[in-house]
Amino acid sequence: MRSATLLVPTLASLALAAPTYPTLNLHSALPGNIEDISEYFNMLATKVQALKYLSAEPVCDLTKAKMVSPAEDLPPPSAGLTLKHVAIGRGTQNYTCDTSNATAVPVATGAKATLFNASCVAAMYPDLLEKLPSVSMQFNLTDSDEQQRLGPSSLAISGHHIFPTTGVPFFQLATDGVEIGDAWCAKNSSIAAPTMAAKGQQGEGAVPWLKLLTTAGSTGNLQEVYRITTVGGSAPVTCQGQPAAFEVQYAAEYWFYQGKAPVKSAAS
Repeated sequence: MRSATLLVPTLASLALAAPTYPTLNLHSALPGNIEDISEYFNMLATKVQALKYLSAEPVCDLTKAKMVSPAEDLPPPSAGLTLKHVAIGRGTQNYTCDTSNATAVPVATGAKATLFNASCVAAMYPDLLEKLPSVSMQFNLTDSDEQQRLGPSSLAISGHHIFPTTGVPFFQLATDGVEIGDAWCAKNSSIAAPTMAAKGQQGEGAVPWLKLLTTAGSTGNLQEVYRITTVGGSAPVTCQGQPAAFEVQYAAEYWFYQGKAPVKSAAS
C-alpha cells in the first residue's frame, strides 16, 4: 500500500537494526526503565501491524506535534513562532567538584550531547517519542562521534549540543546535508522534572525542564528551544567521593522553534 512508503522507513528507524549499535547496559538498567524498553518495542510492533489497515498516507506535519504535559508549566512558545525541529539529545551533563571539601556541592559546567532527528516521530508517533529518552538511556554511549546511535533506533544525527563556555548552551543543527541553524542560547525558565521521571543508569534524578531563548549569532531563524522529558543527568548532592571533574549521562527531548526575531522596544 502507498501508506507504507512513508511509515515503514520511519518505523524502521526506531527499531534495533545492526550489531554495531550501542549495547544494552543490563548492569545498570533499573526495573522501571526495563519496563519502558518492553513498552517501546510493544508499541512499535503494534504500529507496524497497523500499517495494513491505513487507508491514507500519513504526512510528517510538524504542526501536529505537541509537547507533553507538564511542559505547559513552562512559558509557551512566543506568538508567531512555529516548530522547526525536534531532536532527542543523548550525552552527558558535566560537573566539577572541590575535592578538598566533601560537603561541597557539585558545580554544573555544561553538557555535551549528540542530537538525533525525531521530527517525524514527534508528528506521527508522540507515544514512541516520549519513550525514546528513557529507552536510549539504557544503551551505552559509543566512543566515536561519527558512529553515535540513539539506543535501539537508527534515527539520523541532526546536530550536536555543547557549552563553548560555562553557562552558554550552543546547538548546531543540520540533517541530510541541510543546515537547520545554529542556536546560541540563554536560559529563560526552568521547572523541576516530574517526580516520576525516569532515572539515569546509576539511579540519578532527571535534570530540570528548560525554556531557552536564542541570542546573537544564532541562525536559521531559531528563536526558542525547549528541553523536556529529561532522563538522568543530575549530580550527587555533595562532592564526597567525586573527582575534580565528572560526567553524568542524560537524555532529553529538544524542541526548536523558528520565526522572526522579536522587535526590541526603544529605550525610554
